[in-house]
Amino acid sequence: MSFSNSTSVPIRILVADDEDRIRKLVGDFLSRKGYQIIEAADGGEALNICNQEPVPDLVILDVMMPVLDGWTVLSQIRNRSNVPVILLTAKSTESDQLGGFRLGADDYITKPFSPSLLVARVEALLRRGGKIAESRRVCGDVSVDDMAHVAYVGNQAIDLTPKEYNLLLYFLENKGIALSREKILNGVWNYDYFGDLRTVDTHVKQLRSKLGESGNMIVTVRGVGYRLEVK
Repeated sequence: MSFSNSTSVPIRILVADDEDRIRKLVGDFLSRKGYQIIEAADGGEALNICNQEPVPDLVILDVMMPVLDGWTVLSQIRNRSNVPVILLTAKSTESDQLGGFRLGADDYITKPFSPSLLVARVEALLRRGGKIAESRRVCGDVSVDDMAHVAYVGNQAIDLTPKEYNLLLYFLENKGIALSREKILNGVWNYDYFGDLRTVDTHVKQLRSKLGESGNMIVTVRGVGYRLEVK
């Protein structure tokens, strides 16, 4: 089940980061969901885009950028707009996060991050603002409520670790598609992860166990990886 827009106009998301790799990673994941991506490589470019009409529907903003840092851009945005802003940064201290929220950030995600989790946060903010309709991701008896950050088998909530939750979310976003272990690592653990591919097998085994009989929907694709079967 996909999320539907409450308007026929494409939802525009600004991804502002001085790293090409991060912009491509975030842009690729959001483009798959049908969002229109605008990129900015520095804070000055990001602020210029936000000062033009139409204003983006959501902004993903790196903190450490040339020309203008994310704090300055966020402060300037808030002088004229209530557009949702997610700060994406390596700064992970409590004081940094509190500073971001005081300046008007709507969410704060630290690097390295899970692209699937970032997409879920983006859609939670868009739902809150009425930009997309409320829905769950569903496959068979398994569903995920992004807003509540809870997974279900039938009507029973299941206890998943953050990585298991993100793995299930990734399977649901790509149901029916054969996914290699490398692709799963990139999607759930992100491109900065250099660990053993066997960690995917371990987490899939744990997730299958917690899903009970519904875990059989995650099938092994010989020579490739895994696929979530559409029932």
